[in-house]
Amino acid sequence: MKTKGAILWGLDEPWSVEEIEIGDPVAGEVQIRMEAAGMCHSDHHIVTGATPMPSFPVMGGHEGAGVITKVGDGVVGLEVGDHVVLSFIPACGRCPSCATGHSNLCDLGAGLLSGMAISDGTYRIHARGQHVIPMCLLGTFSPYMTVNQTQVVKIDKDVPFELAALVGCGVPTGWGSATHVADVKPGEAVAVIGVGGVGMSALQGAVVSGARQIFAIDPVPWKREQALKFGATHAYPSMAEALMPIMETTWGRMADKTIITVGEMRGEYVEEALQLTAKNGRCVVTAMGHMTDMDVKLNAFLFAMLQKDLQGNIFGGCNARVDIPNLLAMYKAGHLNLADMVTRTYTLEQVNDGYQDMLDGKNIRGVIRYTDADR
Repeated sequence: MKTKGAILWGLDEPWSVEEIEIGDPVAGEVQIRMEAAGMCHSDHHIVTGATPMPSFPVMGGHEGAGVITKVGDGVVGLEVGDHVVLSFIPACGRCPSCATGHSNLCDLGAGLLSGMAISDGTYRIHARGQHVIPMCLLGTFSPYMTVNQTQVVKIDKDVPFELAALVGCGVPTGWGSATHVADVKPGEAVAVIGVGGVGMSALQGAVVSGARQIFAIDPVPWKREQALKFGATHAYPSMAEALMPIMETTWGRMADKTIITVGEMRGEYVEEALQLTAKNGRCVVTAMGHMTDMDVKLNAFLFAMLQKDLQGNIFGGCNARVDIPNLLAMYKAGHLNLADMVTRTYTLEQVNDGYQDMLDGKNIRGVIRYTDADR
């Protein structure tokens, strides 16, 4: 199939929307007509080189929702016409991680940036006579895609596509940061550092978990205003400016849980966040940094003597087949605000405008909404 997509041909270059060719599904795969794609900061990490790719070109996009149009042999539980969300992490259900309840760490994730299809090790996307590496084996910045069934989750047909797209990455990553990884308990104080799409989801997870105080920290005034609407009790422009107010508000205890969800993680943020964290508290690092950054500031004496916990996190510790339907059920029940997280929608041709808006702090989440003109 010939269609088009947003491709990156080199570091620090803009996304180029151009003609591509997508292969039909082989055994274990489905083809999907995409309806919406979320514009996550992780795709911008490819542009800057923070997430190193083995080669270029790269097809962007790893959040998305659409409708199945073709089904390969051996596909189980999916059929033409199903509405689906794409999970950026495949889950085989058989490897040690999956078998022990950690499908977000599935062994198939080792090939996420290789671009080679799980089914047969070939490439599904080509442009200008070259194979194209799809972001996280997906490439949702195209109106069509062919993907392995391990990354496809069936959803109810009454959920708007632009909202469903968010639960493929940003929402479960943030939500699970609070509910699964930080394990926020009723009555605890929580600090969320960075309130974009992932941070605002972590904030909502803390609200539903019963946190008594939620401190939102972000340099953008508009985002701090939005955080208060989403349930934060306090908002501050920086960790330094939040330190004393959190100390006063918690009577010196500090935040039981801190969650770092900034757009770009830096090593110096760890010690700042740990200063906001209570004795025996947990600091969760959800934000992605540069792959080559090995420098972390940490007061090892206080870290040990105050018995603090520093925890990494991918996909919020979520199980895509369980948590994606559950999150959409919570949305339908009015317990998860997805609608206000979509700040703006864009056409595929506006993908660079969308990422500029993200960098300028204008969006919680921008979403590409596909139309017949895109196809």
